[in-house]
Amino acid sequence: MLLGPGAEELADAVGIDLLAVLEAERATGKTGEITTVPVPLGIPDNPALRLVLLVGVGQQTPRDLRRAGAALARAARDRSAVATSVAAAADHEGLTTFVVGLTLGSFGFHLRSDGPEHTPVTRVVLAATPDDEQADAALHRGITLGGAGWRARMLATVPSNIKNPQWLAEQAEELAQGSGLAVTVWDEKRLAKDGFGGILGVGQASATPPRLIRLDYVPRTGRKAPLVVLVGKGITFDTGGLSIKPGEAMVNMKRDMTGGAVVMSVLAALRDLDCPVRVTGLIAAAENAVSGNAMRPGDVLRHYGGRTTEVTNTDAEGRLVLGDALAYAVAELDPVAVVDIATLTGAMKVALGQQTGGYFANNDALADALREAGRDADEELWRFPLVADYESYLESTVADADNAPKHAGAISAALFLQHFVSGRPWAHIDIASVGDSPGERHEWTTGPTGFGARLLLRWLTGSAPLAGIS
Repeated sequence: MLLGPGAEELADAVGIDLLAVLEAERATGKTGEITTVPVPLGIPDNPALRLVLLVGVGQQTPRDLRRAGAALARAARDRSAVATSVAAAADHEGLTTFVVGLTLGSFGFHLRSDGPEHTPVTRVVLAATPDDEQADAALHRGITLGGAGWRARMLATVPSNIKNPQWLAEQAEELAQGSGLAVTVWDEKRLAKDGFGGILGVGQASATPPRLIRLDYVPRTGRKAPLVVLVGKGITFDTGGLSIKPGEAMVNMKRDMTGGAVVMSVLAALRDLDCPVRVTGLIAAAENAVSGNAMRPGDVLRHYGGRTTEVTNTDAEGRLVLGDALAYAVAELDPVAVVDIATLTGAMKVALGQQTGGYFANNDALADALREAGRDADEELWRFPLVADYESYLESTVADADNAPKHAGAISAALFLQHFVSGRPWAHIDIASVGDSPGERHEWTTGPTGFGARLLLRWLTGSAPLAGIS
């Protein structure tokens, strides 16, 4: 077992054989393993040094360093400062991923009257990192990527007595001001005037009316850059409507707008990461509530552009709002590619568990780019097929489609959405499997994960994100 940079000098300063401690504790050096060495009296040159943390970094891959950062964040919480030399053993990419893990492993949210159960370490000193422009850029990228994941989690964690479509629109307006974005918001009157029947239908039962939020990013190269549209599901709470969910299934539905939170967080980070393409984010925001004005099973909705849907289950609402936004994106914005992201189907969680996201694509180059970005960002995706023979499941006797086919839940939902993109290169990322983490695991903290922010940023800020996509 090897000790990292600075360990020999530290061992001499504290007068402790650190290798002997590791051997006594049977430490292995595996990723994220923490061995604590108390220094109760500090040392003469630094009386504030009261604890040494020996952090396992495994093979020092980017994933290992990201997970080591998260482990350090947990071990150092509630402390005023920590100095670490872990990043000194990494290259520039390793520095970025270490900072991402350190940031996301620190995430917490509370509304307790007596303060949080734990607080993140207040100050982090990265000791002995390379002092050059590339290191500065790597550090900046890590802070930005980690911050995007943090923002997505925060938005998804806010309870729904605070968070509603109007609140989400206000958050978008605020982040647009700080991120150099243009913002447009459709209220319920403009949605009706422009024909967004899916968003209106889902949101009509709520005391807080729906919104469509548009955010626009333009790179330094200007408006001639190719355009990507990101579409996020923004259901700020999902009761299931009249097809009401069981109580237990409703508990986590404040995070049914995670897709929208991811899109907002990605747009907010693009300028800081110097994204080379234009990006428009569309967040279709509504509360799927129950009232005397609720959408009913058997109702027929007319989407933007004219396509109609028979609603046979009001709890299959996400595809109704996404259909409107996808149709608008293709008809009005002329994108090179469209990607939607949503906590859409329970079937995806059944298929993949809670550590991998599922996705569909009608374009192999786009599919490959997203899979690679997910692997690099450690937000893994598994591709599912768009089975043409399952189109019959969507058939309705009174409308263009039924919103709730009884078979192949995740696939039939993707097939439903595919009709709104008119053959444009498109991918649908279903994060119902990974929208919540059941516990603390590496950079994931218990609760909403914000899954997708890092992988989309990895894709969009690459050297040629749209190569081969046509």
